[in-house]
Amino acid sequence: MSKTLELSQQLIQKPSVTPKDEGCLDLLAERLTISGFTTQQLPFEDVSNAWIRKGTEGPLFVFAGHTDVVPTGPEDKWTHPPFAATVENGQLHGRGSADMKTGIAAMVIACEEFIEENPDHKGSIGFLLTSDEEGPAINGTVKVVRHLQNNDINIDYCLVGEPSSTNQVGDVIKNGRRGSLGAHLTVIGKQGHVAYPHLAVNPIHILSDLLSELSTIEWDQGNDHFPATTFQISNVQAGTGADNVIPGTAEAWFNLRFSTEITTDEIQQRIEQVIQSKSINYELTWRLSGNPFLTPEGKLVDACQHAIKTVTGRDTELSTGGGTSDGRFIAPTGAEVVELGVINATIHQIDEHTDIKELNQLKAIYKEVISSLLN
Repeated sequence: MSKTLELSQQLIQKPSVTPKDEGCLDLLAERLTISGFTTQQLPFEDVSNAWIRKGTEGPLFVFAGHTDVVPTGPEDKWTHPPFAATVENGQLHGRGSADMKTGIAAMVIACEEFIEENPDHKGSIGFLLTSDEEGPAINGTVKVVRHLQNNDINIDYCLVGEPSSTNQVGDVIKNGRRGSLGAHLTVIGKQGHVAYPHLAVNPIHILSDLLSELSTIEWDQGNDHFPATTFQISNVQAGTGADNVIPGTAEAWFNLRFSTEITTDEIQQRIEQVIQSKSINYELTWRLSGNPFLTPEGKLVDACQHAIKTVTGRDTELSTGGGTSDGRFIAPTGAEVVELGVINATIHQIDEHTDIKELNQLKAIYKEVISSLLN
């Protein structure tokens, strides 16, 4: 059994459903101490975080990841128990086997091997780890980054171990992400009997017209790195439970994944102008999960592409697609940021799993990346 697989199993067997860590960080810190790392535990409220570093000189190369996982759903639907870390037919099964405990294990073993072979390497290596990525993400990486900045610790290169690959490990790396802006809109009408609509104001009709208009807006056309901004309605809620009552309010939740061609202020202003043109009573709250970021081709992207080619023989595609990641908190500091991990086909699903051969390849890729940047 490879060391990467063994550590992956140890991590998966800890049921760290967000925001719980269940001892994962302690396990990793204890192991990395043997290789010369020092650990600073940084808990914020109910979230466990750790900053683990070896070296004091630049450049500072950091692995970033999360030990928390999403809930399992009905465990009786799983072929193998979700926290058993079962190996079968060359696959490692379990919650976190793709997102992203295997990525963390590959990072750790890659560092151990690199340091053993290169004890006098230049620069520093860090680990930024949190148990609050799958949840609200308000007491995790964002606060650790703030702590680092307050202590004049500047990350030069950051590799986030999120599952970025599509069909084979390393076929896709994320060198940026779209922004994510969510909103909760409540239209306030007047409750009444459906037989006397002139005595009521139906907020569902108003909301339907609004959402229809908003969904037809062309926000931008994207650019060479990002697709066009999209508007998606995620939930609509109204009604009193009776079919003969016009409700007093109707609510909608929507989200925009946006490119660098538009700003949050421009999106908000445009939407609020549409709503205000209707002369209606409403309440609107916004939640910005992150702005778009892009790491252009440079030292980190080149190192990742070279490592993937060296280990697997394949070329890699640069992408900014998918959801958000904690890279959105690190990139604004000026660090070069990429996401590189295992295949994402089963993340958050029942029977999540990862190919063991590709997991071992990922470890070798990580090791090659470190070598390219710190040797």
